[in-house]
Amino acid sequence: MLEHLLLDLSSANLRWVLTGSLLLGFASGLVGSFVLLKKQSLISDAMAHAALPGVALGFLVFHEKSLPVLLIGATITSLIGTYLIQLIIQHSKLEADAAIGIIISVFFGSSIVLLTCIQQHASGNQAGLNTFIFGQAASLIGRDVHLVAVSAVILLGITMLFFKEFKMIIFDPNFAKGMGLPVTFLNGVLMFLIVGIVVIGIQTVGVILIAALIITPPLAARYWTEKLSVMAWLSALIGAVSGVIGTWFSTSIPDLPTGPMIVLVASSIFIISLLFGSKRGLIIKAVHVS
Repeated sequence: MLEHLLLDLSSANLRWVLTGSLLLGFASGLVGSFVLLKKQSLISDAMAHAALPGVALGFLVFHEKSLPVLLIGATITSLIGTYLIQLIIQHSKLEADAAIGIIISVFFGSSIVLLTCIQQHASGNQAGLNTFIFGQAASLIGRDVHLVAVSAVILLGITMLFFKEFKMIIFDPNFAKGMGLPVTFLNGVLMFLIVGIVVIGIQTVGVILIAALIITPPLAARYWTEKLSVMAWLSALIGAVSGVIGTWFSTSIPDLPTGPMIVLVASSIFIISLLFGSKRGLIIKAVHVS
């Protein structure tokens, strides 16, 4: 097993892919801590599903599988989906979960129709856009990995820059307003970070499961600590470990989608945390009670 791992790591492209997955997982875990505490888990899922039509439209417009072009399309439709959710909530009697469900259904359904149309064209069979549904790290090339890695570092930098401000608007928004903090702007920055994670992660993890990479690491970290700062960095570490291990399995086994493997690793860590977490673990609590 160790010899096989060392042999795989001799590939420069694999090292880049693993580095990109590590940074993506780290950024997802860190940003996901704020997403979880702000109770925006479902919105991140809607953003992911809304991104897929943008990928298909980007390919239809430019007729090439260029990751920057596809991600620009994904960003636009993801932002449109997020805006429509807010519009439905504000101008109808529907609750947030119903509005999110509508957007997920409409955007994902339209993306499947668009992908089917692409596959029916002569050049469509070579597009490989279906990998955006469940993710496939092995399909990434050098410049794609560079783009993902640089974007993840930028998102990490923004998160650390506004870390204290995010903490204040999540736990006490009224106090934050009284302190003169631009709460609306900060909420917008947090929303931008979520969109950024979704967009750069859909090629690796896929639109179906990118929300799980954002939410599962902070859920696991929550069982080990009561402090936000510790939770955030522990969540980032869990996300990074999940990204690296899941991606390595995906690239080592032909045709194995990356997203499910990463989420399975993260879910395994969550189950361990659920049982043995020092603060909220079920077994630890049972031992203390007895």
